[in-house]
Order: sequence, then structure tokens, then C-alpha cells
Amino acid sequence: MNTPSRLPLRSGQEAPGIKRQHTARYYAHRVRESLTTRVSKLICAIFLIILFVLGIVAFILWLSLRPHRPRIYIHDFSIPGLGQANGFENAEIIFNVTARNSNQHIGFYYDNVVGSVYYKDQRIGDTPLLNPFYQEAKNTTIMYGVLSGATLTVNSHRWMEFLNDRSKGTVIFRLDVTSNIRFKVSSWSSKRHRMHANCDVGVDPNGSILASYKNKRCPVYFT
Repeated sequence: MNTPSRLPLRSGQEAPGIKRQHTARYYAHRVRESLTTRVSKLICAIFLIILFVLGIVAFILWLSLRPHRPRIYIHDFSIPGLGQANGFENAEIIFNVTARNSNQHIGFYYDNVVGSVYYKDQRIGDTPLLNPFYQEAKNTTIMYGVLSGATLTVNSHRWMEFLNDRSKGTVIFRLDVTSNIRFKVSSWSSKRHRMHANCDVGVDPNGSILASYKNKRCPVYFT
């Protein structure tokens, strides 16, 4: 009985059904490689978690410590004698504003505070309001100002413009409050910032502030 012939195997080929046996060194390398990968992933995960937590803490601190701008409100503004034809001879502007620090933990250092009054974008007078001072957190400072004589530049022509607007029911002015301020957090102080508060204000024919402008918050910006 003839035995079926088999084709010879080429060099380097394994017989079908025979699995290659790996050495112990191979398996040890695979185990080390797997452990290294897991440790690397664990370290990366821990690092990302720490970074995420620090980011949240920093964001919360920034929200709680970021400085809010001073809040400037105009409460009173009047021109006595506005109805008089020759009122410019003794012209006087009286105003009252407040500066509110609404921060919980931040104070303000103010340099000299100056109030300037504008009419149709032309400055007609300015006066010092306060000397340098420190304003604590959650505190309000009152500022009074009076423009008259040398501090108020109003001639007969300008006064006639006032009277023309008065005949229409309203005379509009702009009060600017300016100062250099620094923010104080604990023992740290910021650099100086130039603060500007622009307060538009209208007076009635009697020279008194209109109700729509009374206690109005003024826009504040820094330069």
C-alpha cells in the first residue's frame, strides 16, 4: 500500500497547527511594558486632576478678589439764579457726588480728586474735591463741589446759551470726576490707574437737577 507523498516544508515555515513557543524573557518584557504604560497613564491622570483642581481654585479666587470699579453716583447739581439775565456775574454751580467701594476685600488709594463741569463738550470750570485718601472696602465717600468766581468760566455769551436751553425746558451739563487710584489687596497694591467718571446731568428752568438724573450712576473707565 502506497503512502501519500507530502510536500517538503520550506525553510523558516512552521508546520500547520504548531504554535511558536515564546521565551520567559519575552513575557517578562511584555509585563514590564504593560506596567510602564499603566504607571504613565496613572501619573498623567493624577497630573490632570491636580491641574483641574488648581484651575478651579484659581478661578474662584479670581472671582472673589477681582476688583470692581468705584461706583460714582450724582445726587445733586444746581445753578442758582439760572433765570436771571445777568446771572453770569455771580454764576455758581453746586454739586454733590458719592464714590462707593463695593468690593469685599479690596480698598482704594485715591490721589487728589478733581471735579470738572462741561457744557457742550467745553470745560467751563473745575475744582478740587478731595485730597489723597484711602477708601476701605464696602465704604462710601461723599464729595461736594462748588464752582464760582475764578473756578467757573462763564461769560455773557455762554450765559445766553444757558438761557436759550432753559427756554426749551432743560440745560444739559457733564460732570467729570477724575483721580489716580490704586487697588489694595491685603499688603499688595497695584500700579496707579487714571479713573474717569462721566456724569451727564440736566437741570430744569429753576436750575435744579431733574429727577431723571438724580441718584444716577455715572459710567467709569480707566486710562
